[in-house]
Amino acid sequence: MSRTVAVVGGGYGGTAVAKALESQADVVLIDPRDAFVNVAGSLRALAQPEWAGNIFFPFDTVLTRGTVIRDRAVSVDPGGVTLASGRRVAADYLVLATGSSYAYPARLNADSIEVALDELRQTNKELASAERVLILGAGPVGLELAGEIKAGWPDKHVTIVDPAERLLPGFDPEMRDDLHRQLDELGIQVRLGTSLAAPLPTEANRAATFTATTTDGDEITADIWFRAFGLRINSDYLADGRLTTLTSRGQVPVAETLHVRGSDDILGHVYAIGDLTDVAEEKLAAYALRHAEVVVQNITAQLRGEQATATYQPMPDPMILLPLGPRHGVGQMPTPDGPAVVPAATVAEYKGVDLFTGRFTAQFGPTAA
Repeated sequence: MSRTVAVVGGGYGGTAVAKALESQADVVLIDPRDAFVNVAGSLRALAQPEWAGNIFFPFDTVLTRGTVIRDRAVSVDPGGVTLASGRRVAADYLVLATGSSYAYPARLNADSIEVALDELRQTNKELASAERVLILGAGPVGLELAGEIKAGWPDKHVTIVDPAERLLPGFDPEMRDDLHRQLDELGIQVRLGTSLAAPLPTEANRAATFTATTTDGDEITADIWFRAFGLRINSDYLADGRLTTLTSRGQVPVAETLHVRGSDDILGHVYAIGDLTDVAEEKLAAYALRHAEVVVQNITAQLRGEQATATYQPMPDPMILLPLGPRHGVGQMPTPDGPAVVPAATVAEYKGVDLFTGRFTAQFGPTAA
């Protein structure tokens, strides 16, 4: 007997689940976009719009058997999903994978490849005309954006401002020292322990010269600025409580098997993965893909009439691969002996050169490029 698996969200984890299960069940992938977007490449797509097509993998080629519904979920209950259009999708298994939102250009706003590419080309023109760039936020996104800008325009003056006292706290001091060395080498100025004294007078991502004053009294003049902070969990459609009660952070409580915890018990046919979950770990694409593997194992077992026994355990130490353009970057990776700092050449090999384009081409098929 056929079973329907409804996957809400076509990001890293959701698309991986849908692709893996479409040969075993009637898979329905629900997402307003027309493509899976490898957001790891979004910042390079901004700096190199001629390369930008490589981050889009059209859903109609990713899934060869499954059904894609371009719509938004507005409510979920144990029996299925209600969409913004009013349509209802009944399902035997549900996988919630709506992830999180972030400021453009790290996350793209458009639901279609064509519109997204137009926006990236327009922002690239704005950036190209600016000599001085201000980035608010010195986390991985702000640092990576600075690296991509310097790779494309080595002579641009790039300043990053963040109220934090240290870059990447929680990671090995050796890695952070190497990060500071490479930022200095690239000519990227980082202002830590301070913030802007007042909101900026110009719109983000648009070229317009301005002077900002920091809380320590210094002035910064720039021609364009980008926001690189402010992650938000995409869980509004679950706020009605018909499926579960969200945590104070808006996340979905899950068991080790990644089943959703309902108000009274674990919902044995409903899963959540990726940024949406309350798993105590950083919100990274790599972790969402590991979640997807566990859920695929569990649903596959259930489709065979067996128990769902695969479990997920967060990694004991933080990991990161942070490119600063295609050749520079820092990283920390897990090993049997604990976390190990990796050199820029390793970061480039595993991520910086193509930002995982090759990996997803092998998994999901051709890009839109």
